[in-house]
Amino acid sequence: ARREVRSGTLKSFLKSLFFDKPKVFKQLKMHLLLWASLAVGASGLAMSTGPSAARREFMQQLSGVALAPLIGAAAPTLVTAAEAPINYKDVSDDIAKIIKVDPLKGPTLLRLAWHSSGTYHKKYKDGGSYGGTMRFEEEQSHPANAGLDKAVKWLDPIKKKYGDALSYGDLYTLAGVTAIKQARGPTVPWSYGRVDQPVDAVAPDGRLPDADKGTPEKTAKHLRYDIFYRMGFTDKDIVALSGAHALGRCNTFNSGYDGFWTPTPVLLTNAYYSLLLNVPWKLRDWDGPPQYEDPSKKLMMLPSDLLLRDDKKFRKYTEVYAKDLGTFFRDFAVAFQKLEELGCTGLTPVEWA
Repeated sequence: ARREVRSGTLKSFLKSLFFDKPKVFKQLKMHLLLWASLAVGASGLAMSTGPSAARREFMQQLSGVALAPLIGAAAPTLVTAAEAPINYKDVSDDIAKIIKVDPLKGPTLLRLAWHSSGTYHKKYKDGGSYGGTMRFEEEQSHPANAGLDKAVKWLDPIKKKYGDALSYGDLYTLAGVTAIKQARGPTVPWSYGRVDQPVDAVAPDGRLPDADKGTPEKTAKHLRYDIFYRMGFTDKDIVALSGAHALGRCNTFNSGYDGFWTPTPVLLTNAYYSLLLNVPWKLRDWDGPPQYEDPSKKLMMLPSDLLLRDDKKFRKYTEVYAKDLGTFFRDFAVAFQKLEELGCTGLTPVEWA
């Protein structure tokens, strides 16, 4: 009976640790059965060899059999700001100064980080933030990146200040997590160690999401298979990352679309999801591409935004995030960290905030 209680307690404890990793927890649950059988064997062994010997053999079996498939390589140790090659807290502070002067630059810097990272292709193992290739005109000229040349220029003085010790890839991704923090969002874990690559490393055009492919079905297929699944994301990740639309606005001279998603474009909240679900969005009557407006005509949504309301698999996450800011922040932080680290190797976690 005591063994059953302990197993149940351990199961609950492990479930609390891996609440956002159901596949890992399922593996752990299977291993609980193995642990129980090992414990029985160890108890029997103790009768002949003594408790200390049984304990040693049990632990050897436990570590060698039960945990090996799950642990893998040890996670990198978090480096303090003082231990890093440069003080990334200082770099983040310099980025934050740009945003404090003009808060609407924050969402643009977030977009810079997103677009720098969102070109990764898990099959071809190219693209992503590692090479810092957004600094090249060849990548800035991709239609989806219209206007990001300005954000690159905002950061150029910071790059010059720290020189070769600060890569463009690290600068652009640090700008992203700094912008999130300045918008009162979660503090997203960040790592340094990206190495700038030559212009040949620029990813092909067409790897960033389009807001409309003509029909909801085609747009949903595009978002899933052409963009997010290509990078290794799930439907939950798609909805969580889309929450960044709480920030900033669309400009006709960049995307052809126009307007703000939320009334608080410099604050990261879950209002984007609440508005999607609760406002009667109507097709805007104008000369631009199809987009939707609220009754006040002050806010807008894109066709891809409305998919999060109308697609059943997306909607279940939209409803969760609309009700729970904490869950949104948690899932957004996990997905955004993954986005910024796609295709990167040799990164070192560091204190930056």
